[in-house]
Amino acid sequence: MKNRYILQTQLEEYTKNGLYPLHMPGHKRRIAPAPGLSSYRWDMTEVPGVDDLHEADGILAQAMERTAQLFGAQRTWYLVGGSTCGILAGIRALAPAGSTVIAARNCHKSVYHAAELGNYRMHWLTPPVDAASGVYGSIAPERVRAALKENPDAACVIVTSPTYEGVVSDIRGIAAVCHEKGVPLFVDEAHGAHLGLFGVFGESAVQCGADLCTQSAHKTLPSLTQTAFLHMGKNSLADARSVERQLGVFETSSPSYPLLASLDGCTGILNDTGAELFCAWRKTLSEFDRAVQGLRHLRVLCHGADAPAMHPDFFGFDAGKLAVCTNGTQYTGALLASLLRGRFGFETEMACGRLTLAMTSPADDRAQVLRFAEALRQLDEEAEPAPHAPLCALPQTGSAVMPAGQAVLCPAQDVPEERAAGCISAEYVWAYPPGVPLIAPGEEITEAFVDFARALDENGTRLHHSHCETAGFLHVLKP
Repeated sequence: MKNRYILQTQLEEYTKNGLYPLHMPGHKRRIAPAPGLSSYRWDMTEVPGVDDLHEADGILAQAMERTAQLFGAQRTWYLVGGSTCGILAGIRALAPAGSTVIAARNCHKSVYHAAELGNYRMHWLTPPVDAASGVYGSIAPERVRAALKENPDAACVIVTSPTYEGVVSDIRGIAAVCHEKGVPLFVDEAHGAHLGLFGVFGESAVQCGADLCTQSAHKTLPSLTQTAFLHMGKNSLADARSVERQLGVFETSSPSYPLLASLDGCTGILNDTGAELFCAWRKTLSEFDRAVQGLRHLRVLCHGADAPAMHPDFFGFDAGKLAVCTNGTQYTGALLASLLRGRFGFETEMACGRLTLAMTSPADDRAQVLRFAEALRQLDEEAEPAPHAPLCALPQTGSAVMPAGQAVLCPAQDVPEERAAGCISAEYVWAYPPGVPLIAPGEEITEAFVDFARALDENGTRLHHSHCETAGFLHVLKP
């Protein structure tokens, strides 16, 4: 066990040395911040013997190297601010302020915030919409090639794969296209920390040639919330010193040692028992597939009878995601999630439009996953045909009139939704989760966007606004 938890073991050994802490944190390892929060006993600051995340040359350097070896990366940095921190730092390391950046339009809001902070000139790539489910498909390498031809000064390309719903893009093909032009590829792989491990699921972005990628360990691996990795691929076009400098800007200078120990412990668990855990996980998902094979109305995206071949705009799909489509039934995503919670005791990850998302991991109980399949079968039997058009992941917006970083500084006002069409947005609007902006500052508001926002509201999806706090209003630039 000592080799499995090298950082935690070092922290526990340190606390036995008898040194009295005349330093942070203020609980002094004597007063528990909350009952049962035992990790406070090895909650440290950067003192001799426990290393410093931002200048790691001891136990943390050893831990991160062990993780890099597991994932096949040239370098790995531990993140205690989630993938958001790695996205902000990684993009800024690749693209100086004011650069041209090519990015998928269905990126997480943190990519948009990076664009705002860097005052980037964004060229957005909108993926095709899957006709059967309404979710976005994959970004094709040909689209990236065309965008690079149109924007020869692009500093980097940013793609999200897998998406929140589980859609995977051809990262190997995209990386090859980028590297032909000497342009680095950044992949937001927050939902794919399990990819590439033990040959059970598909390849990871690092294995496919991405220069930098983030992975949220806490999403699909046994690690605490807020923990993530930033990987640098082998033969990467990124500069490690630039990455470290930007991590110093965007990541806290007081990283949590319990969170760091969680990342190292996660690595240790995977090294010791990961192959066994992943094989059992894949077997459970195969049993789930057989259990939902006979669904008549509900569909689980790329599971059961819903074969990947039915979705031609998907390059690949993450089998760990159970995205339940309610199109053609009386259920909305929110209603299905409510029934699963109230009647069957399942708390799902996300409900948006006509989609309910359940996430699995190697820590799942096989019996519970199969009980989830049984719950879907019961609700499927109760389903009644009710034709509804799929709600797409993103509505159609107008062109970007100005960069987001410029738009948020302009004079703005709140206007009723019904009068907003034709105005320029001064705010972000998104459903969280998944946290993909439906509209961003600087983009023109269209009638289609207003109608889409209303349709989401009618389907029980709550929209979040970065500025406007009044229901039924939007924050727009003043004429």
